[in-house]
Amino acid sequence: MLLSVSPRLTLAAGLLLSAAPAVLAQTTTTPNRFVTDSLDSYIRRGMQRWQIPGLAVVVVKDGKVVVQKGYGVREVGKPAPVDATTLFMIASNTKLFTGTALAKLDGEKKINLDEKVTKYLPDFRLYDSLASQQVTVRDLMSHHFGFKTFQGDFTFFKSNLERAEIVRRMRLMKPGGQFRRDYGYCNSGFVAAGEVIPAATGGTSWENYVRQNLLQPLNMTSTDVSSTGFGQRPNIAHAYSNTFGPLAEVPFDNWDNMAPCASIVSNVTDLSNWLRFQLDSGRYEGKQVMPWAALRKTRDANTVISSRKSTIYPMHFVTYGLGVEAADYNGKQLFWHTGGASGQVSNVCFVPEAGLGIAVLTNNDNQSFFEALRYQLLDSYLGVPYVDRSAAAWQRKVRAEASQTDPTKELAARVSKKNKPALPLKAYVGEYENKLFGRISISQKGKQLLVTLPNHPGLTATLDYMDGQEFRATYSDLVFGVMPAKFEAEGNNVKTVELRVNDYVEYDPYVFSKL
Repeated sequence: MLLSVSPRLTLAAGLLLSAAPAVLAQTTTTPNRFVTDSLDSYIRRGMQRWQIPGLAVVVVKDGKVVVQKGYGVREVGKPAPVDATTLFMIASNTKLFTGTALAKLDGEKKINLDEKVTKYLPDFRLYDSLASQQVTVRDLMSHHFGFKTFQGDFTFFKSNLERAEIVRRMRLMKPGGQFRRDYGYCNSGFVAAGEVIPAATGGTSWENYVRQNLLQPLNMTSTDVSSTGFGQRPNIAHAYSNTFGPLAEVPFDNWDNMAPCASIVSNVTDLSNWLRFQLDSGRYEGKQVMPWAALRKTRDANTVISSRKSTIYPMHFVTYGLGVEAADYNGKQLFWHTGGASGQVSNVCFVPEAGLGIAVLTNNDNQSFFEALRYQLLDSYLGVPYVDRSAAAWQRKVRAEASQTDPTKELAARVSKKNKPALPLKAYVGEYENKLFGRISISQKGKQLLVTLPNHPGLTATLDYMDGQEFRATYSDLVFGVMPAKFEAEGNNVKTVELRVNDYVEYDPYVFSKL
């Protein structure tokens, strides 16, 4: 989950990314001194600094796998090591699989990326009627609806809403920006894109299409498109976070209702095949799995994220294609995506001009080392002078934390004053509704209030009074956070409650009206 705001870019034919297919040479790769001499110690040092229990990494260079290994343990307190076959949730790295599937259908003339969505999903609507008439399949994966980043995710994430209902509720999401101009990272757009596949193929599900057309031809035998039952599989990395205190295990996400944006689980062994496919212009083991002309469309820039020089990396622009970001990096074209699930973060990147592919999988979601390692490897292969990317990222983290106060401590301090509520607790009890989210219930439980969220099975929030009309909301799944909840009342009548969740779920609050 990710990024920023900018207008759409349409590339002229003469400026298409990677205009000619590159054939990977099966040659002897010159040893990389950082990889051969320093990689192990760099990773172990970084894992200790950032409190990462387990990590797996793969590096592909010139058609050969030069690194493919695991570090640390799958589960804290147990000896089983992470290895090259340990499964992680790759979360939003799923998006490029969805984009690639739709680009393949486009290449086969079964869909047209620039055809209106309503040709395939006749009932598809957005909040704005003009945008509803114009939106194309390409738009669904380009993050330029004008929505804010993560908008709608509190409604959809870990919910029991089916994909068709998620797509239907997109019409209730009021954009803060302009269609096809403003960038906002949109997970539900990829859910809608996944629904185009059965509509265009006579009923083949997103899951089966990805399995049959990508995972099986690429021999990705351990990779699964479903996150259901992840915790019961052998050789998995458990999920951890130290966002709210000491490192602690957190529940696995189930992304299956939003599968086309985030449900794939994989390991670095299988991802090495995915990288070789990307680097060899759609070929794998000498076979053309997908036409280069179709694969290239996933990389063409549909949206500009940034056109300003980075102050940290040798990059000047960032664009978004069909589930993949692109940038320059010290004079080479770089393609990548990150993935964030509860307790696990990852990235997958490739530089076709250098024959280089990298994937990093980790199981602590509150760290930047998974990105620092990627950039360190890019630097070592692309001739960037050495800078310790992990140490630099750590210093930025320390400076940021020094300038901030801990909001959970502030909320706890307000609760500890044991003020009396402005109204009797029973005044807050009842049913509440938000058009996008649906209904919630608030009941009294002793000296606390309890919020029940029917569309999110098992999720509750305990409300402890602070002051005024504000309570502290502590969600039973801490991925959603410890946040303020604000009621509004007229006299003794409670009218609304405003609920928030962690920013990395959704930035904006939801206002629920009492029924």
